[in-house]
Amino acid sequence: MNEQARRRTPKPYRRPKKDPVRILAFEALRAVDERDAYANLVLPPLLKKAREQGDFDARDAALATELVYGTLRRQGTYDAIIATCIDRPLREVDPPVLDVLALGAHQLLGTRIPTHAAVSASVELARVVLGDGRARFVNAVLRKISQDDLDTWVERVAPPYDEDAEDHLAVVHSHPRWVVSALWDSLGGGRAGIEDLLEADNERPEVTLVARPGRSTTDELLAAVGEESALPGRWSPYAVRMAEGGEPGALEAVREGRAGVQDEGSQLVAIALAGAPLEGSDERWLDACAGPGGKAALLAALAAQRGASLLAAEKQPHRARLVERALTGNPGPYQVIAADGTRPPWLPGTFDRVLVDVPCTGLGALRRRPEARWRRRPEDLEGFAPLQRALLREALSAVRVGGVVGYATCSPHLAETRVVVDDVLRGRGGDPVEAELLDARPLMPDVPALGDGPDVQLWPHLHGTDAMYLALLRRTG
Repeated sequence: MNEQARRRTPKPYRRPKKDPVRILAFEALRAVDERDAYANLVLPPLLKKAREQGDFDARDAALATELVYGTLRRQGTYDAIIATCIDRPLREVDPPVLDVLALGAHQLLGTRIPTHAAVSASVELARVVLGDGRARFVNAVLRKISQDDLDTWVERVAPPYDEDAEDHLAVVHSHPRWVVSALWDSLGGGRAGIEDLLEADNERPEVTLVARPGRSTTDELLAAVGEESALPGRWSPYAVRMAEGGEPGALEAVREGRAGVQDEGSQLVAIALAGAPLEGSDERWLDACAGPGGKAALLAALAAQRGASLLAAEKQPHRARLVERALTGNPGPYQVIAADGTRPPWLPGTFDRVLVDVPCTGLGALRRRPEARWRRRPEDLEGFAPLQRALLREALSAVRVGGVVGYATCSPHLAETRVVVDDVLRGRGGDPVEAELLDARPLMPDVPALGDGPDVQLWPHLHGTDAMYLALLRRTG
């Protein structure tokens, strides 16, 4: 056969190689996009199934986790890069194709996977999940991306800081522009602080455990995790950090509910409410928005040490069941009910301490739920606003005169924090409330950089916690 004939002879078809790690990562991204699911809920059952089928070992699970979370965190940056490498608007590319491209871009620009391996593995994935035609498109785009490193690409696609600071930060640090603006307003200060915060949002958070007092100890958890893998908490006396990662569910204390997984910021909120000074009785505590149960479990344990009882209320029945599970085994009296905190079944003035951790945009937990930054919209704030104010008003009604309410959010957005508290205290949109703000800072005595008070805003880059907000209010009449 001559050379010309050989060139006309088609190559035999080769089946694409199925890579279980990348297929799983793709399935997780599709679930996040198609079902509005959260990766921290989608990924564990996928990993468990893969391990049970014998396809995965610990290294495979670690790589799949990095591919999913790394792609979601850097999605905005990768989209900007991909957009320069295609001949059509990004919105005209099918979402499954974009997911494969983003996974490939992350391997090329955000990991140490060799270039040839990142491209070939991504193309093979495309052949399996998209077909040969679109795999050729993926191959062409990723080869363009592979020609430069991340820093070079970012310099090319991000507008100069001096021309548009917010858009520059949005592209460089992979946050929507409106989120950058909101976080900057809440944080204040200059460029360094906001860049540190945005960088912290893109870091993988440590797994933090809580030793529920009276049921477990930090010494027990430190020993169970192992000296090489565990560190004491930075601020909470009940916290242990799993610095080397690991599976919390493998620990006996966690399986038995004597300990749990809980961010240190969340722990500090419960500890501060429990420590706020009271005059008179201290027997009845309420968690008015208790799901999924982390703060309620810590509050119940603290209440039990004082002979107090906790009522944990959660509107959604399925979340109320999660609270019940978290509190099972608590030594002190407690009750879990499915109830709406804006239409409460309890009488006014019933409780001595009340926690209301209101539903919010979740912009304070972007390290743990990176997809939330792309899912949320500015108009979501308007949807949460009436609920947040109503819950705080009812919480102040539920507490006795002299009792204390803790208003908490996992969002630093001013519209969900100080503005809500100020509106309720001043009677905007409702009857004035007779209450005063307490200084929450002394109740977090070892925590630095808490600002001017009297409320407290925690930050990932300053405290290593989620961006939890807490205002303490004492009812005065």
